[in-house]
Amino acid sequence: MCGLAGYISKKMFDHSDVLIKMGQAIAHRGPDDVGIWFDKSTGIALCHRRLSIIDLSPAGHQPMLSHNNNFVVAFNGEIYNYELLRQEINNEEGEIQWNGHSDTEVILAGIECWGIEKTLQKLTGMFAIAIWSKDTNELVLARDRIGEKPLYYGWHNNVFLFGSELKAIMKHPQFNGSIDKNALASFFKYNYVPGPLSIYKDIFKLEPGSYLSVNLEDQEPKIKKYWDLYNYTNPGSFKGDSLDATKELDLLLKDAVGKQMIADVPLGAFLSGGVDSSTIVALMQSQSQSAVKTFTIGFDNKGFDEAVYAKKIANHLQTDHTELYVQPKDTLDVIPKLSKIYDEPFSDSSQIPTYLVAQLAKSKVTVSLSGDAGDEIFGGYNRYIVASQTWSKLSKIPMSVRNLISNSIQTIGSDNINALYKYFKFAIPKNYQFSNFGEKMFKSAKLLESDSEIDLYNGFISHWDPSEIIKNYYDHTQYKFKDVSKIDFIEQMMALDTLTYLPDDILVKVDRAAMANSLETRVPFLDHSIIEFAWSLPREMKITNGIGKNILREVLYKYVPKDLIERPKMGFAIPLDSWLRNELREWAEDLLSDESLNKHGLLNNEIIALRWKEHLGGGKNWQHHIWDVLMFQCWFNEYHG
Repeated sequence: MCGLAGYISKKMFDHSDVLIKMGQAIAHRGPDDVGIWFDKSTGIALCHRRLSIIDLSPAGHQPMLSHNNNFVVAFNGEIYNYELLRQEINNEEGEIQWNGHSDTEVILAGIECWGIEKTLQKLTGMFAIAIWSKDTNELVLARDRIGEKPLYYGWHNNVFLFGSELKAIMKHPQFNGSIDKNALASFFKYNYVPGPLSIYKDIFKLEPGSYLSVNLEDQEPKIKKYWDLYNYTNPGSFKGDSLDATKELDLLLKDAVGKQMIADVPLGAFLSGGVDSSTIVALMQSQSQSAVKTFTIGFDNKGFDEAVYAKKIANHLQTDHTELYVQPKDTLDVIPKLSKIYDEPFSDSSQIPTYLVAQLAKSKVTVSLSGDAGDEIFGGYNRYIVASQTWSKLSKIPMSVRNLISNSIQTIGSDNINALYKYFKFAIPKNYQFSNFGEKMFKSAKLLESDSEIDLYNGFISHWDPSEIIKNYYDHTQYKFKDVSKIDFIEQMMALDTLTYLPDDILVKVDRAAMANSLETRVPFLDHSIIEFAWSLPREMKITNGIGKNILREVLYKYVPKDLIERPKMGFAIPLDSWLRNELREWAEDLLSDESLNKHGLLNNEIIALRWKEHLGGGKNWQHHIWDVLMFQCWFNEYHG
């Protein structure tokens, strides 16, 4: 796990000085080593920061030259099948004289042997790669299939800039950052900036499963997909029953987890006590000769605390378990770091416990496995079922009636709905009980006005209507379903979440929080063999009787008793609504003041003031909307204040 940065330019710079500064900006991604390489004659310059995980020797130093001296690479990530590829190359090319045993050297040898695209298709792992070809004077940037590792790029003042994080690109003297209002609108809608946009004009995220080629003569980047999820969305193509599928998934997961446990440094795992992380930890422990180190964050507020469940799982699996209970003060200590960690506005509030659990893990290990992506791949989000059931009924109700119901729910308010829910909860089947029911109902009110399935989906995943909050608002990103006739509404949501919400929210959150602590995270569910297998299954094997991740649960029950797992889904959340009204109130009010908002003049002060007043009053819970504004304010003050 590392960080990279660089540029191509006809202009002359003090390359050493510029590269060192770009590298220092992402030193947290690679505190163990720094390397630079440049060629003045062609204008290419590469910087690499290394977090040593495999082959801790100098033989793993980057940027690294290929054996034929033609290719130079800066690589961020881990290739889990590199030993198999190494043997394959030896078989095809004859026994090669390897310099070390790093996966970086295998990537270079693969490119020599098979070329760029075929090599990328053979890689199993997470990666962002910058490859310079001396023969063609061409730069290739590549990103893993789902986007575990970040990679930004763009032309600024005739210099092509690229890097693992925006903060590295910002250090180049030709960078001239101007806020992209379209990206800003999308941020307030989705609570993150969706790819390929970045918060800055003319700087983009390379989309997952893609590679880009560019040179100084032909400056238009050429982007090509080497892997596309929709090529594998073939539900029902698996030939076998549910027992066969469970056995196959168990084997695939064991293999993926086993490969991702290889490291020359201490390794552990995040454990929330939910289905996903418990499955990963169970499979780790089944393949480990010693107790796996596991880490959990807890809260004194029982409505948000899963630590007690995680501890029961850890006790059953006999892991070496560490837990930390988070107080509001811990949150206050993290908040000033968030804008530096995330580079661009980002307001998934679980960024705070994610940072804290990464910090906790780093105190004992250098690599931690994570249970992320189980919900998207195996249908775990409640909204999939709710949205599908909602649309089947909603489409039959006249819009005038829907508007009346919507207005009534919004008038009652989320806190009052929560009170009613608690009173009548005993009469609600367990499968349909949810935490934060009032907030979910309040958000659902506006969904009643949806006029299509995709409109409903966008409503489920949206916070602000950008036209409410951004002055002189214009177009913004609106997610669209791909026209794939063989997958239904629920599967469309799952696929789109895998391609948008997962890489641009979940994986960004985990990558930046972990890397800020110089901790490598690995996500076994994102092994492409697991993704492709999951999409071969009929939906009924993943979602059964309104409950998602059915097949994953069946795998987990082989290792953990069912009664330790089954409970309402909670999510990795914090009691943000309460904290904003109390411990965080003074900090928030300063950032939400007219004086603070007028520094940029981009937002509608009046609607923000109204939402804040309603939130403080307790009748309505605007925690997510307020947090969006607060995170933008923190980001703006950090980089443009």
